[in-house]
Amino acid sequence: MTPATAVATAERVRSGRQSAVEITRETLARIGDDEVHGWRVLRAERALAEAAAVDGRPDRYSLPLAGVPIAVKDNVAVSGHRTLDGVSEQCGAALPAQQSDHPVVKRLRAAGAVVVGLTRVPELCLWAMTDDPSGPVDNPHRPGRTAGGSSGGSAAVVAAGHVPLAHGNDGLGSLRGPAACTGTVAIKPGRGVVPSDLGPTSWFGMAENGPITRTVGDAALGLSVLAGRPELARIGDATGLRVGLGCNRPTAVTFTAAAITRSVHGAAERLREHGHSVHEVAVPYPASPLPVLARWVAGAATDADDLIARGADPSLLQARTRRHAALGRVAIRRGLVRPADAVRIESALLRFFAAERIDVLISPALARRPVRARRYSQSPWVASVLSSLAYAPFPALWNLVGWPAMTVPFLGEGVQLIARPGGEAALLALAAEIEA
Repeated sequence: MTPATAVATAERVRSGRQSAVEITRETLARIGDDEVHGWRVLRAERALAEAAAVDGRPDRYSLPLAGVPIAVKDNVAVSGHRTLDGVSEQCGAALPAQQSDHPVVKRLRAAGAVVVGLTRVPELCLWAMTDDPSGPVDNPHRPGRTAGGSSGGSAAVVAAGHVPLAHGNDGLGSLRGPAACTGTVAIKPGRGVVPSDLGPTSWFGMAENGPITRTVGDAALGLSVLAGRPELARIGDATGLRVGLGCNRPTAVTFTAAAITRSVHGAAERLREHGHSVHEVAVPYPASPLPVLARWVAGAATDADDLIARGADPSLLQARTRRHAALGRVAIRRGLVRPADAVRIESALLRFFAAERIDVLISPALARRPVRARRYSQSPWVASVLSSLAYAPFPALWNLVGWPAMTVPFLGEGVQLIARPGGEAALLALAAEIEA
């Protein structure tokens, strides 16, 4: 049985119609043997104890996530557990258990959420396909295809109906890509809206934490808790927004599937029916991919070095990870991670939004159907890079500039919405109209 939404679940607990313990037991029964292979750790006993603590809280009548069972992506600290970040048990055997929660986990717990478990990620969250040494994560929305990456485990357990809300994060599309793969909703907030603290550099400012859910209302609720901004949970009415429809190719080798283009045009038409002005635009994607690629490999280098310093065995990292990190060290030494590049590109995008007189941009989230699910961890570096870039080239630009972006399903495909900094509420409002 598919669980109630996070909004409805919290209301049940606040009203006393159901206890957090009852909901947690139902959740664990629903997960069963984890047929989607999305969970790295299930915290059955600890989750029941946490649920009992929620039931005993005197403030449970006001908790925004009272008793809501959630998943946490295994690249942020959850107290009492090792954060493996996709490395094998052998590679991370010497890593110590976390002594405290990551700031976003603290916010979720404070809001009454119950952490059911930690979800699988590709090694160091580097790839757009999620598998680890135990095998690939399955995709309930498209069986046989990847659930995306790197928040693929979180997306899969939400799509499978295990939990209504999962934490994830997004450095090059790692929330929006999995959501588009699995028919779920995800929002990457703008820079500084939610604490990031993802590795030593948060991929040089590109990575942000955010929610994956089945509904826009749950995404708004999750974001409001993560951001510490209760007003974001209330989806307002979007009236008279100017929407740019941008389906042009990010690169010369990008070929967008016709079904995805149709879904984006269909979503844009729905927004037009809701009274928004919509016109086609050509997004000024950068001519050179170097600013993004340099941060991708450099982020791998800083994350790998941090993991090794904390006790991971470097010889047991995947071959593709070692090569990616080695390239990143070269990029750092040569000064290829240049803040001026991001400033220049953001300035061009601000001019574009102003010149085209648009408030929100709508575009594809993926270029093509997700690639086949298999053990990419055993693939050569080139194969992993090309597979990641080929089907998910649209999201990365908005990480580079730190703008809010989200994915909402329409006609079975993922549609991406982008706004300038501070535009999270507008994105949620438009996504709700597309969902409706």
